[in-house]
Amino acid sequence: MTNLFPSPEWPTVPVLGEGAAYPVHRIFCVGRNYAAHAAEMGVAVDREAPFYFTKSALTTTASGATIPYPPGTENFHYEMELVIAIGAPLFKGDKAAAAGAIYGYACGLDMTRRDLQLEARAKQRPWDLGKDVEQSAVFAPITKAAAVGPIGGQRIHLTVNDEIRQDAKLDDLIWKVEEIVSHLSHYYHLAPGDLIMTGTPAGVGAVVAGDEIKGGIDGLTPVELVIGAAT
Repeated sequence: MTNLFPSPEWPTVPVLGEGAAYPVHRIFCVGRNYAAHAAEMGVAVDREAPFYFTKSALTTTASGATIPYPPGTENFHYEMELVIAIGAPLFKGDKAAAAGAIYGYACGLDMTRRDLQLEARAKQRPWDLGKDVEQSAVFAPITKAAAVGPIGGQRIHLTVNDEIRQDAKLDDLIWKVEEIVSHLSHYYHLAPGDLIMTGTPAGVGAVVAGDEIKGGIDGLTPVELVIGAAT
C-alpha cells in the first residue's frame, strides 16, 4: 500500500570514523539531573528515580545549523547536555547490561521554550509545547564509547557569543549513564536509534536572534548553533 503523502526518512547523526550515519528513531530526555539546575528552576530533585520527557526524532538538527527563533515564545533557552546513543537492544537490563548497550556519546542542545514549559508545569500539564520544539534537538557527531572511556570527571560547558554560561563536571549527574539506561529499559524496549539526553547543568538562559551557541564536553566533538530571525 502506498502512502497518502511523502514520508520523511529518519534523521541521522554522523559518527566519527564511520562512513555510515546513526539514524535517530526516538529521543528520550532526563529531567532535573543536576542538583544546581533543579535549584535554579525552583524545584526539588527527585532522587527516587529519574524522570523523562521526549522529543520527536524529527526535531533532530545538525551541529552548526542556523535555526529560526521559534514561534510562541519570548524566552527561548539553551540546555547543554551529554547524549547517550544506544547501539544494542536492551530490555529490563541491569547496569552492566546497560553499559554494554551504549554505542557512543555526543554533545547535544535541548533548546526549550521556557515560558511555555513553566506555564505547563504550573498547571501540571505535559511539557510538549515547551520541549518538543521544531529543530530543538541539536547533536554533534557521535564518538564511540570505547574511544571515550568511563563517564565521570569530564567538563561540560557552554558559551553564548563566547561568554561562558554553563560550566560543570559530569560527576555532577545525579543519575549516571548506566543507571539511566538501565532504568529506562524497564519501561521501553531500547534499541539502536534511541538517543538519551541526560540533563543540563546550572546556568541555563535565554538567547535571541543573532546569538552563537557553542557547547563542549571533554573528549567529544563540540556542538554549535546560531539563532536566526523569527519566521
